[in-house]
Amino acid sequence: MRAQLARVDAVLVQAVIAAALSFAHLHDIASSAGQDGWKAWAYPISVDLLLVAAWRRLRSGNAKTSGWCWFVIALTASLGANVATAGLLDMHQVPAWLRILVAGWPAVAFLGGTLLAHSAPADEDPVDAKDRCEAPSVETPAPPAVEAQPERPAVSVPAALVEHARKVAAEHHTRTGTPIDTPTLRARLGVPAPFAEAIAARL
Repeated sequence: MRAQLARVDAVLVQAVIAAALSFAHLHDIASSAGQDGWKAWAYPISVDLLLVAAWRRLRSGNAKTSGWCWFVIALTASLGANVATAGLLDMHQVPAWLRILVAGWPAVAFLGGTLLAHSAPADEDPVDAKDRCEAPSVETPAPPAVEAQPERPAVSVPAALVEHARKVAAEHHTRTGTPIDTPTLRARLGVPAPFAEAIAARL
């Protein structure tokens, strides 16, 4: 357990260090490209959020092409800043093309975030999705379900009880002139309804 926690802690520490370094490099590039103050701090947040949004889209399994596209764009921006701050560029004289890329990044990030948030799933045709939203849905009522009556298990009736019931039925017929019905037989014998029905069937 301790070894597992140690591995998790090491991974978390490594992730925090890598994120902090990448954040700082993006901030330095933005600041050198003329984006001072809070704007320089907003650039690394924008890149990281686009990277996370693209990764979540890839994990969801929907619109993977769009997810991979914006994941590569955000990763290129982050990796490019890390490489650029390694001494390959003069941070005091940033080239014009880099200033243009930094200045245009907010529009790119906004477009990517919007498309990732609102793009249709990969297995769904956007035209079909639009038609389903506009066309009124008419639900056909389902026919009422008919519950099947459970079959009653066969009731085993002792022969002595059947013989006694025959005597009771004969006495009832002699006294009233009509055959005995099941409720009356049940009341006379003092048995549950299943027993009374089984006995009546054998009379």
